[in-house]
Order: sequence, then C-alpha cells, then structure tokens
Amino acid sequence: MPPPESAAGDLGGTLSASAIVGGTVTGHHLLQIDCYSRTKEELPNGQYIESCPFRAGGSSWHINYYPNGYNSEATEFISIFLWLDQSIAMPVKARTRFSLLDQAGEPVLSRSLTTQMHDFSKTSGGLGYFKFIKRAWLEESKHLKDDRFTIRCDVIVTKELCAEERRPQFPLVVVPPSNLHENLGDLLASKEGADVTFLVAGETFKAHKCVLAARSAVFKAEVFGAMKESTNGALIRVEDMDAQVFMALLNFMYTDALPDFRDMKKQEEAAMAQHLLVAADRYNLERLKLICEDRLCSHIDTASAATILALAEQHHCSGLKKACFRFLSSMSTLSAVMATDGFDHLTRSCPSVLKELMSNIAARGPC
Repeated sequence: MPPPESAAGDLGGTLSASAIVGGTVTGHHLLQIDCYSRTKEELPNGQYIESCPFRAGGSSWHINYYPNGYNSEATEFISIFLWLDQSIAMPVKARTRFSLLDQAGEPVLSRSLTTQMHDFSKTSGGLGYFKFIKRAWLEESKHLKDDRFTIRCDVIVTKELCAEERRPQFPLVVVPPSNLHENLGDLLASKEGADVTFLVAGETFKAHKCVLAARSAVFKAEVFGAMKESTNGALIRVEDMDAQVFMALLNFMYTDALPDFRDMKKQEEAAMAQHLLVAADRYNLERLKLICEDRLCSHIDTASAATILALAEQHHCSGLKKACFRFLSSMSTLSAVMATDGFDHLTRSCPSVLKELMSNIAARGPC
C-alpha cells in the first residue's frame, strides 16, 4: 500500500510523529556468596546480610540474604529479598527474578523464580522468596564449588506512561548500516591488490600494507618503517606463531571481529584465546587483547588457573589477573591448583605474582 499523500507526496509538508509509551527497564545484580559455610554458621534463622547497593531502572536497590531462612517456617532454606533504597522518595513499580547460577554463569532453570509486579516504597517492604533454595540440595549440588555460589537478581521496572517523539513512518531517506567490515573481509579473502606476503609456520598469507599499517603501529614499522625487510614487499617471516592464530589475527585487523569458534571444543577455544592474546600484545592491538582477556575470564578453572595467571602477568592484563585472583581466593582452590603442571610454570616464571596472590589470600582471612 503506498504511503498517504501527506506523508510521502507533499515534499513541502512537515513530517513528524510521536507515541505514547510505557514499557519496562531491566537491570541486574550478581550477588556472590564466597564464604557460604561461614554465613550459615554466623547468621542464625531470621538474620541477614545486606548486599552493596546497585542501580536498576533509575532507582537504587539492595538484596537481603538469609542463609538460614527468614523465619521459623524456612529454617531449612535460603531466603532472598529485594528492597528499594529507603532514600527513594517516589514509589517504584517493579518485579524481580532471582536465579541461582551454575559454574558457567548460566541460570539454573529449576532455581529461577519471578515474582509478581509489586509497588515498592519506603513502607511496602521487600519482595522475594522465603524458600528460595533448600540448603541440603545446594550443598549436594555442583553449583556450590569451593564454598562459593552466585545468585543473579533481575529487576524489571515499569516505566511511567509518557509521550515521546518518533521518526516519521515513511522516511524520505533510508541509510543502510555500515558494511565496511564485509568489504575489507572480502578484500582479504580475494587477495586482490595484496602487496605483502607473510610466512607463518610453513603457510603463506597475502595482505595489504596500508590496511595493516592503519591498524597496527608494529605492522606499520614492519612494512613501511625501519623494520621493513625489503623495499618490494617480499616475504616477511613470522616466528613463534601458529598459522591458524595468524589467520585469526589478520581477519580481526580487516573486519574488527573474531572468527566463529563455536565448532571448537572448550579447551581448544581457550588455547586459541591465549595464543591470540599473545599475538595481540605483540602487534599492539589493544582491542583484540581485551576481547581475548574477557573470553579467558570464563575459561578459568582448576586445570588452567595457574597458566592463565602467568599469561595475565606477563602481558599486563589487569582484568584477567583479578579474575584469576578471585578464583584462587580460597586455600582449598589454591591447593587443588598447586597440584597442576601450570603451577610449576607459574612458580618459575612469575614468582612475584605468586607472592602477591598469597598476600591477598592471607588478607582475606580463613573462609
């Protein structure tokens, strides 16, 4: 159906639109219980510990965690409640979803509960569950590891009805999204106009000097500056790098994205992320380095923690180092990691970070 004449045919007219909207705004907070057994021992039935405040939907909230239940009817359970900050003057309409997370950080479906809509105010009280998780079930499950588990709280706040401006229904000009990354990816794949060749682990890769120089100061020095190996773009040898890693590095430089690793096993994906992090640091690709850092944070386990910590220390990855310290924050976890080959490597290569780790654990006290 063609657009109304007033919207599309009358170019001298003024196009405008508005809408009455409500909708919701969602925020979430992760509450980590690092010393579960200690909270169970020190907080009897009816007593709670309060989370740090957090913001969601424009308001400030906190969570009350009762390790031995809210009242006498819930003594065998963990109780959990969401509260609106008492300093908030206006009431807030919201509902909440509490989820126990598994070791991969995903919600456990059987322990994900959503409340009804609730009017929060200074006098209305909190909202949550008296019998959220049965302690005996949690203690026997794999979701409690190293005396630690995590609860995710999603807060869904209902927005007030209001009017807002909208773009006209029939815009005169439609601007498509950028496809620069696709164009450059096609250029790399076709090798058209390539003027430099790399030899990596017996395989050759053709690329374009200008693209590499624009993305990396190190590559710029190699192909244009004092480090260039020849004036005609002859073969450049790349030592100590796997061919698959170099291909992923080139793809990122042209498309600003990593290849799809979903076909890889988890251990293979972690190894690729480690090798790419080293390559990114070598060629001063900070964004790629941070992406690899972020991915490796989800691969830290007993077998890999020491190796990843050594990598983080050697390549100045502060976020990844903090994630390793958090994983190794208890003596029981550290004892398990000390039995791995990676810990021997960490001891030899990074003795200073090992000393820092032990100081952090000592400062936390027994858990």
